[in-house]
Amino acid sequence: MPEEKRKIMDTTANPAPLGLAAFGMTTVLLNLHNAGLFNMGTMILGMGIFYGGIAQVIAGIMEWKKGNTFGTIAFTSYGFFWLSLVALLVIPKEIGAKNDNAAMIAYFAMWGVITLCFFFCTLKSHRALQFVFASLTILFFMLAIRELTGNAVVATITGIEGIICGLSAIYTAIALVMNEVFNRVILPIWPVRQN
Repeated sequence: MPEEKRKIMDTTANPAPLGLAAFGMTTVLLNLHNAGLFNMGTMILGMGIFYGGIAQVIAGIMEWKKGNTFGTIAFTSYGFFWLSLVALLVIPKEIGAKNDNAAMIAYFAMWGVITLCFFFCTLKSHRALQFVFASLTILFFMLAIRELTGNAVVATITGIEGIICGLSAIYTAIALVMNEVFNRVILPIWPVRQN
């Protein structure tokens, strides 16, 4: 008699809202600075390490447990983006080295390229997530342009675009949680129609 295979149901929580909230809140706060509303300080650096960085890496590991390759690579990548950005901002002050402008242009441009690739992966997902990744792609390229030009107006516009990007991630996180809690659509995420 053949051995019966048991199917184990996954009852773990959806880690995407954690990753999206961590990304969104940290992005909004950094871009309030980029828009010129306050100076860079420990609040942004702390958020970058602990919420934008560590929380997203945890969300990525949780996505791995759920078998979601896209969630794993996206959340862990952006978690380590935040950790690397904080390192790029803090380490030069500690050792007296200065960030090379061309290197920062390359840094943001490469994050724009990988984010564009991630955006294409969202085309089978809901529209809210597509907006997050489309606006993030634009943000990274705008950050590269800001570094290239050093223009204050470009920096302000980049900050405003980053705030929009971050708010879209927060909205998506809250929509996912609320829709699950109430077991119906409270905040729409606009699913893509499958043919």
